[in-house]
This record gives sequence, C-alpha cells and structure tokens, in this order.
Amino acid sequence: MTTPVADPHAGQPVLRFGPKPAAARLSAILIHGRGASAEDILGLAREFATTDVAYLAPRAAGNTWYPYSFLSPIPQNEPWLTSALAIVGGLVQTLGEQGVPSERVMILGFSQGGCLTLEFAARNPRRYAAVIGLSGGLIGPPGTPRIYPGSLDATPVFLGCSDVDPHIPVERVRESAAVLRTMKAEVDERIYRGMGHTVNSDEIVAVRALLRAPA
Repeated sequence: MTTPVADPHAGQPVLRFGPKPAAARLSAILIHGRGASAEDILGLAREFATTDVAYLAPRAAGNTWYPYSFLSPIPQNEPWLTSALAIVGGLVQTLGEQGVPSERVMILGFSQGGCLTLEFAARNPRRYAAVIGLSGGLIGPPGTPRIYPGSLDATPVFLGCSDVDPHIPVERVRESAAVLRTMKAEVDERIYRGMGHTVNSDEIVAVRALLRAPA
C-alpha cells in the first residue's frame, strides 16, 4: 500500500506571463481546472489583453488539485486540498515580499481551480484586487458549515456559471455568493442559461474590466 505524499503539490512549477510583479500594476494568480494545465489557464491572459499585469499560473501535480469532486467530504480530498491551498497562499505571500500587497493581487480560477480560488479567499479573507470563480463554488458536501472568520473588505468577487453545469450545481454557486456577501465582498453573480462547462465572452469582458479597474 502506497503512503500518500504529505504535500503533493510542493515543488511544482509556476508559469509566468507579462511584466515582473514588482513592475506591474496588478498581479493575477490563475488556477487551472482538473485535467488541464498551467499553460491552458495562462492562455486566458492573452484574452484579457493587458500589458501591465503580471500573471502567475501554478501547476498541479498530476494536473489535478484534489482527486474527488469538490462536493465530496473534505477529508477525502486531503492532503491534496491543503497542499493546493498552500500553493495559492505561498504565491500571495511571495508577492507581498516582492512589494505587491494583496490589494494588488487578483486570484482567478476555472472549474476545479475556481473552487480552489473561492475556498482560498474564504479561508484567507482580506482585501484583494478581485476574486474570480469561473464555474466554481465553495468546497465541501451540502450542509458544510460556512463559518469563515474575517472580512473580504469590499473585494470585488465575480462568479460566473451555467444553470445546467454538469459539475457545478447552480445552488452551490448561489450559496457561495451568499456566503461571500456575508464576508463583506462585493459579489457579481452571473448565471448563464444553457451554457456548457466553459468560459464565455461575457465573463472575459467582466474579468477584463476588473483587471483594468484602478487598484
């Protein structure tokens, strides 16, 4: 029987695009989905058409941040979930050490990465430039207590998802929006009728606007 690695994502590479964080107006951490890659999510940076944003895209071990559905009991996804959250937290900390405070850091994720993004922000509340969950929701099975101490201090949060997404129940998106509002986030929740599990042009425009907003 193989013993699970305690920190499975440790040492994975981080891809970068754009200027160095210290020279950028904003830094954006992009979190890929299950079965995708850092290269895939970094492709969105070109869609956002910015020249003054530093993009950082960490890579998950085995191209997945945690092995089971985000709706599974949280212990089933350990130690991968804790390791994944530590990767995001480490990037935020490193940016801070480079002179980039959280107010100038956007965190964006799609699908599994969107779930990880929202869970990280809820567990580590502070003012961020923005938090973006594309086809994602807070992690845990129905009925999971949502007791997250602290405030997001008016952080802009964008949640976009289909009403028929095969992986993300729309009820979880709405629950996530409600929880983040109680944490003092400014939530823009957009549910798209009949959309597949993808990113649409309206979401691209919304994220672009957040990237271009004054920091």
